[in-house]
Amino acid sequence: MKDIKKFDVIIVGGSYSGLAAAMALGRALKKVLIIDGGKPCNAQTPHSHNFLTQDGKTPTEIATLAKQQVEKYDTITFFKGFATTGTKTTNGFEIQVTTGETFRADKLIFATGIKDEMPKIKGFSECWGISMLHCPYCHGYEVKNQKTGILGNGEHGNELAKLISNWTDDLTLYTNEKSTLTVEQAKKLEKHSIKIVEKEIQSLEHCNGYLHYIIFKDGTKADVKAMYSRNLFEQHCTIPEALGCGLNDEGYIKVNPSQETTIDGVYACGDNTTRLRSVANSVAMGTAAGMMASKKMILEQF
Repeated sequence: MKDIKKFDVIIVGGSYSGLAAAMALGRALKKVLIIDGGKPCNAQTPHSHNFLTQDGKTPTEIATLAKQQVEKYDTITFFKGFATTGTKTTNGFEIQVTTGETFRADKLIFATGIKDEMPKIKGFSECWGISMLHCPYCHGYEVKNQKTGILGNGEHGNELAKLISNWTDDLTLYTNEKSTLTVEQAKKLEKHSIKIVEKEIQSLEHCNGYLHYIIFKDGTKADVKAMYSRNLFEQHCTIPEALGCGLNDEGYIKVNPSQETTIDGVYACGDNTTRLRSVANSVAMGTAAGMMASKKMILEQF
């Protein structure tokens, strides 16, 4: 029988949060395996912002430098591929990957992110992360004072419209169906010169992901330079839930201040745990997960 390779920690997901966790663990002399398929959720985003020392860099630039720095720690190993299953054993965990290989570790860290569910609007996915945006703190400055849209309805659309009004006075809420705003909400938005359009959207006209027009099903169109949308999502990796890790009401993995999940020895960090989908936040959470996992191992082994 082939020996199963053993590590102190297996990190599933090798983007910003996973790499940050690995660096903390490598510096704590822990033997680490990073399993990553090389498909970060922000691959389409032109530039990353609100990350001190890295503002304006491309996601690829940041990730490439991060990996180069992590590779310098000789206790860290990379596996290119995806984790398929995970099981709890009597003294740790086992993770199986796409090749059929199995790896064993004392602790697990999931930095696997989430998968956005794109609305069925032609052109939406091509614009996502470029001019169809999720976060004004990541991208709002670059489209400030421009003709901007909100794709949303009801309480969800109302809250997002109020927030985005900080970055532009030319703002329209596109409900994509009959409005479900309350009378009070609609009046408050109109008081702040935020227009409400209830037409159904057919497609987005764009050039390489940069919006030009919203095309409605009635044949009319509206020009717009940027739009915001908060999409539905699902966990990119189902292994944490299969292991018994709890999810909160929004669908994020529950973690404590040490980034540990509801399952002892299993940690999670990055977009799979929070609405705050910034690179800087992912790095901070990954560093915390790596430090706390190593600290727990050190104290357990003392």
